[in-house]
Order: sequence, then structure tokens, then C-alpha cells
Amino acid sequence: MTAVLPVRRPGAASALPPAADERSAAAHWAGTTRRILGRVTPWLVRAILGLAIVAFAVLAVGPHVFGYRTMTMLTSSMAPQIEPGDITIVTPIAVSEVTEGMVISYHIPVGDHSVVTHRVVSVESGPAGTVTVQTKGDANEAVDPWTAQLQGNTAYQVRAVIPEAGHLIQALRTPTIAPVLLYGAPTLLVGWLLLSIWRPTRQEEDKA
Repeated sequence: MTAVLPVRRPGAASALPPAADERSAAAHWAGTTRRILGRVTPWLVRAILGLAIVAFAVLAVGPHVFGYRTMTMLTSSMAPQIEPGDITIVTPIAVSEVTEGMVISYHIPVGDHSVVTHRVVSVESGPAGTVTVQTKGDANEAVDPWTAQLQGNTAYQVRAVIPEAGHLIQALRTPTIAPVLLYGAPTLLVGWLLLSIWRPTRQEEDKA
């Protein structure tokens, strides 16, 4: 048998390789995207679940365990220390411990008796152990136009501020978002568990 080998003539141009198959390139990018999503998605789900757990612990569990309360600031009277939409964490103290300069939350003695969070500018103690305060918002020019007698034996002092958290809570309570969270959070949890179970190991990925 005689084999015939192609002989390139001197000066002849080399043949160009065939053009890359577009379908192969698309499959390559699709595979890369799947791998990236497979690695990022579990961490994203963990982050969302972690934030949800922390928010639930701070807003729902903490007040029952540690005795503090959370309140959403509605006005700018305490800006810039407390802006509208910020959440304040207040803890109970004895009424006798209230002093000038403290920021407290209490029911105002006028109108609808709503809760206000302002700074104490004067304190007066009565003979029967009553404590009367005057307060002022840091952003207001004048002292509040009332004198409030603190009811009971407990007052609430602001200890910490969580910026912008109130806006997030209000958004989560809207009729559009609330059902998504109600059904979406369990779905994310189930998806994360399935990915953890069925996701291929690094060795399998390397073989692939």
C-alpha cells in the first residue's frame, strides 16, 4: 500500500483552522454561568437568612428576653442623632434615675398621648416620689410646650439607634412585600437545603 502525503509548495499559505463553533462557545459560557451561580447562590441565601434571623432576634425575641423595647422614629425632632425611620432601642430605668441630658421615650400629657422621644432638659421630684420632666427635641428651637409627670415607677432611656431600619420594616409590611416574604423565605430555605445536598463536590466539578 502506498501512502500519499500532502506536500506544501514553497511559499504557499498555511490553511486556516475552521471557525469556532458558536454553539460550543455558547455552551461554554452557559456552563461558566451555571458554575458561578452555583457557588454564589448558596452564600447569597445564607446572607439573606442570616439577616432575617438577626432582625427577628433583635425585634421579636430580644424584647422578651432582655427587656428592651424598639420604637420607630417618625419625625426629625431629634435629628441628626435620630432621623425619621431610625429604630431606637430603649431600656427601662427607675423613674428616680432620670436626669437632665438623657434621651427618653414617654407618653406626652396632651392630645392623643402619643409616645415622643426627646431629651430631658429639667427634672423636678415631688414629695410623693413623683418625677416631672420638661423635654426638648435636639432639632427644635423651643422646649416642648408641656410638663410631663412620668407615670409609674419605670422610664425608658434610649440606648442605641439602628439607622433606616424602620423604613425597611415598613416596606416589609406592605401588602405587596409581606406575602413574598411569607412564602419566599421558606422557598429560599428549601432551595438552599437542596443545593447543599445535591450540589456536586469540588472533585466532581474538576472531573467534569
